[in-house]
Amino acid sequence: MAQIGYHASHEQFKPSELLKYVQMAEQAGFTLALSSDHFHPWSEAQGQSGFAWSWLGAAMQATPRLSYRVVCAPGQRYHPAIIAQAAATLAEMFPNRFWLTVGSGQALNEHITGDKWPTKSDRNTRLKECVDIIRALWAGETVTHRGLVCVEDAKLYTRPEILPLIIGAAVTPETAEWLGSWADGLITTSRPPEKLKKVVDAFRRGGGEGKPMILKVQLSYDSNAEKALQGAHDQWRSNIFKSKMLTELITPDQFDAAGEFVQPEELYQHVRISADQEQHIEWLQKDIELGFDQLILHNVNREQEQFIEVFGEKVVPGLTTS
Repeated sequence: MAQIGYHASHEQFKPSELLKYVQMAEQAGFTLALSSDHFHPWSEAQGQSGFAWSWLGAAMQATPRLSYRVVCAPGQRYHPAIIAQAAATLAEMFPNRFWLTVGSGQALNEHITGDKWPTKSDRNTRLKECVDIIRALWAGETVTHRGLVCVEDAKLYTRPEILPLIIGAAVTPETAEWLGSWADGLITTSRPPEKLKKVVDAFRRGGGEGKPMILKVQLSYDSNAEKALQGAHDQWRSNIFKSKMLTELITPDQFDAAGEFVQPEELYQHVRISADQEQHIEWLQKDIELGFDQLILHNVNREQEQFIEVFGEKVVPGLTTS
């Protein structure tokens, strides 16, 4: 039986609003929440970028029935020892309710340090170094490491009894296959079933068979189809490009320029846009059939309260009881 989660998008909403939304999601029957972790929004129209790690402590205290995951890119904006400490603290305070999801990141958030933005190959190598460092610190080791990241005599004294899983983020089959060899699970984003199956198969082929898989589902639901389409176009048209582009642009203005000529109808290829709850259930059921254990629903438009109420009443029960 799949678990259904709510995506807390710090790029789009103030932290105080997101706290209200996860409380609503808990009451509506969602059992998970995924927090984004951005320094900049994807576009000026989104317009927010609260600090996820401050928010997570408040959110986990306020919603005791929700488990949490956070998307994180250790290695540049965050030193891996600091992420190890932050995640260990949350896991100690809220046992068995927190997983860390990690990826190689986007220049949009990471370039702010002024350091060189590495190639994708180097970012992957750096990510694996960071994960090895985090796991060693969680194991109580004193860590010194000199590579693409450096650590000197670090030891983590506050460690949880139940260690969080480290879930790897992948968009392409190539990255998914690599993650299968070392990550505790997979997180990826929604796309047509034939493309999604390639990512799933690659992860399993790489060693991920039997490990948990999370799907972040990008959708737009509203009271009618036109509102759903316009809401997606307003908030998400800068996010529909290929990964090679999304990871290299560095400012919200650049993303806005890239999305300037995107027509509303083009969003249908990238976001599940519908005012029909049964259509959303059908789409999500196909995700479950592909083997995803957790579906995190990201309603990309701004109508969050309506989405939580309707999906909590009509969609979540249809998936969790099937």
